[in-house]
Amino acid sequence: MSTPTQTSQPDARAEALVAAYERAGYRRLAPPILQPAEPFLDLSGEDIRKRMYLTSDPQGRELCLRPDLTIPVSREYLASPGAGSPEGFCYLGPVFRDRAAQPAEFLQAGIESFGRADKAAADAEMLALGLEAATHYGIAQPEIRIGDVGLFTALIAALDLAPAWKRRLVKDFNRKTSLEHDLDMLTLSSANKRPEYQGVLAALAGSDPKAARALVADLLSIAGITTVGGRTVGEIAERFLEQSALGAATALPRETRSLIEKFLAIAGDPDEAAAELRALAASAGLKIEPALDLFESRAGFLAARGVDVSHIRFSTAFGRGLDYYTGFVFELHSPAAPNGPLVAGGRYDELLTRLGAKAPIPAVGFAVWIERVANGGGAA
Repeated sequence: MSTPTQTSQPDARAEALVAAYERAGYRRLAPPILQPAEPFLDLSGEDIRKRMYLTSDPQGRELCLRPDLTIPVSREYLASPGAGSPEGFCYLGPVFRDRAAQPAEFLQAGIESFGRADKAAADAEMLALGLEAATHYGIAQPEIRIGDVGLFTALIAALDLAPAWKRRLVKDFNRKTSLEHDLDMLTLSSANKRPEYQGVLAALAGSDPKAARALVADLLSIAGITTVGGRTVGEIAERFLEQSALGAATALPRETRSLIEKFLAIAGDPDEAAAELRALAASAGLKIEPALDLFESRAGFLAARGVDVSHIRFSTAFGRGLDYYTGFVFELHSPAAPNGPLVAGGRYDELLTRLGAKAPIPAVGFAVWIERVANGGGAA
């Protein structure tokens, strides 16, 4: 495993980029590099979880070098007097993730926007500002890839599935850009592979959820298990109980899987995709109009900002691998040097409540990988 030894220092172009964000009304923040680990372990997803640098303080509290800046900025916003009101922040600083042969410390700039009710317009603004970042570094026509987790969530909500299936499918979508493998795991053949502890699962299936969760957590604690693969006892208990619910439920019907696969096969420019999605929803009797309306409205705001929507690559199967994304997601890539996204972000409307907000707060943002844009899209 590599260690975070490189010192990343912002250069003049990076400082100028963030200065432009400040002039646009985004207040600059510099959250501490050392952060509580729990929010990242609970909310970021497998990809970041397994690449974090963890430590603990003398009181035994688990800490980490921040692997991204979205959660730290969100926490500072929630601790501020303006929490709940529309506010925007920008940042520039190092983040830390194990990346094998690449430096574990690297620079990110970015924006996080909270509390805006005009979601379609806010989404379009983030993508437009991301494109300006690429232009700032001389990358005139990056490849634009977008998706919408909200469309998939609306599809799953409209299907006649047990709640456990719905939660599992949405969670799996956020973990992977393709659901093929996950759908295989949820078919009858996989469901029939009954684990040795199936009797325990069956006994828990009909019990009170809170009591069952407490029981499993207690059993794990008695066994001396505190974490497994970065998961807390509570998360392990939740996963165990999810398996109980899935095992008790009917297997994924073949026609439902076919519908999901048709949905996930839709790709192209946003206007064409919207027409296909409406046709699919109408033929299957799916009530997903609000999510489709938001999708089409966003495309309109992008066009109004001068973005050529016909050049955008949209896919219903596109996700960013982070559990906290709930809606619009995007990445900008260099066609000449395909070494990961230059700019990436999206909407994460549920993150603030999971971090302690008393009411839902809309949120959207993006990060710029400074070394990548500085290298014209090359490795960093």
